[in-house]
Amino acid sequence: MSLYAGRLRAKEWEVRPITIDVARSLVESHHYARGASNTRIATHGLFRVGDHFDHQAQGVAWWLPPTKPAALASHPDDWQGVLSLSRLVVAPGVPKNACTFLLSRSMRLISRDRWPCLITYADSWRGHTGGIYRAAGWRFMGETKPERVYTLNGRMIARKAGARTRTHSEMIAMGCVLEGAFAKLKFMHTAARS
Repeated sequence: MSLYAGRLRAKEWEVRPITIDVARSLVESHHYARGASNTRIATHGLFRVGDHFDHQAQGVAWWLPPTKPAALASHPDDWQGVLSLSRLVVAPGVPKNACTFLLSRSMRLISRDRWPCLITYADSWRGHTGGIYRAAGWRFMGETKPERVYTLNGRMIARKAGARTRTHSEMIAMGCVLEGAFAKLKFMHTAARS
């Protein structure tokens, strides 16, 4: 059996912008968080060549600005030029290496003059190591401070709600389950300056 058996063939797939509604549907169906932000700078879908409709997307890369402290910590000289990969997911059954293909092609669709610094995090509580990011040329920047992770009916629930951060007691009162406190693995990709 070939080392490349079952892998995505680039000529058979493409990445292009999709609507936030289709992106959200993919995240709710296939991502462990089961939800996403109400905002985005870009949502890019993974398609078989010849699939023309957004609902045919087989994956999504969801980009939005991080919090100001996260942006400042990542790129203090141009913190407003930081964009965060918030969600990356592919549907079951897509070929191997589809996530790396989707990520790499999605990055090409982003203006690196406007967004010279890209960041993302791998969730250690899900056993993620960031292999996809490393394969796409991202640098490992270290671990974040462990933070509590909450779920409600199988969906991740953020403590941050707008400008306010909910307390542990408020999360429990909402019916959330505390999964534990976990660090995230931080990755960064900076654009080459001309």
